[in-house]
Amino acid sequence: MNDTLEKNNLHPRNPHRFRYNFKDLINACPELAHFVLVNKYESEAIDFANPEAVKMLNRAILMYFYEIKHWDIPTGYLCPPVPGRADYIHYVADILAETNNGIIPKGNNINIMDIGVGANCIYPIIGVNQFDWHFVGTDIDPVAIKSAENIISANELLKGKIECRLQPNSINILDEVIENDERFDLIICNPPFHASAEEAMEGNRRKQNNLADKSVKFINKEDYKLNFGGQSNELWCEGGEKAFIVKMVKESTKYKNQVLWFSSLVSNKSHLKSIENALKNAKVAKIKTIEMAQGQKISRFIAWTFQNKLQQAEWAKSRWK
Repeated sequence: MNDTLEKNNLHPRNPHRFRYNFKDLINACPELAHFVLVNKYESEAIDFANPEAVKMLNRAILMYFYEIKHWDIPTGYLCPPVPGRADYIHYVADILAETNNGIIPKGNNINIMDIGVGANCIYPIIGVNQFDWHFVGTDIDPVAIKSAENIISANELLKGKIECRLQPNSINILDEVIENDERFDLIICNPPFHASAEEAMEGNRRKQNNLADKSVKFINKEDYKLNFGGQSNELWCEGGEKAFIVKMVKESTKYKNQVLWFSSLVSNKSHLKSIENALKNAKVAKIKTIEMAQGQKISRFIAWTFQNKLQQAEWAKSRWK
């Protein structure tokens, strides 16, 4: 297979548009070599059903592409595929650029909140490396917060650029983590998808079966370990993704003068109508729905602002110049 073949469905700035060069990745992270195999197409690959292989690939990607020297997560925590996470960051950067004469605002004065930063701290890592943004990452899990803080303290690139905050009340999303005098240029969020632990496990069984079908001898189909990990709060919440985002919309009305753009990933397209209705009821000024594609998977995020064009221009003039 052609390693230079471009994945045209990724954002044009996404550095992961091409197949992984495992030689380069192994040079950056020698431990990855143990997990690299030759698949049935006679190409180098890893076993994506193996959690350790996925974590090591992520570590190598972060070291090679994002100048990260040390990265690790506790066993069982979500280890997300980096290319899709990078797409979200690049697309929201385009939204900010629309308010800045087409130029992406960069630097530590651009303040971004990541709701559910997780133990992996992926979004802030990408945003700091690509645009030098400042991040506040929130989470309801103290272990995830500690893991993210360990990643920050172990990498000079991230020090002073990312602050982690524990959300003290698990029923809140924005409340109690946005302070009265704070301004955020953007909020990003990857909400829990499933509505129950049982639903999350069934989804994982389907995914593992698909991975096993595409492998040569990689795993036993009865081994249902989460290949990308995930604690309960990362994978499901009451009401699932739709309820989470609708609640986020309702809470966002309290911060309409403190946040320029709110956004959230929406995995299930059928949830868009309910979310858009909630946004209309909240009387937002503008809604954007952006589709993203990683391979055969189509995902999207929805973004909204309570500020009209004039107010957006004033925001940019006062904060970004």
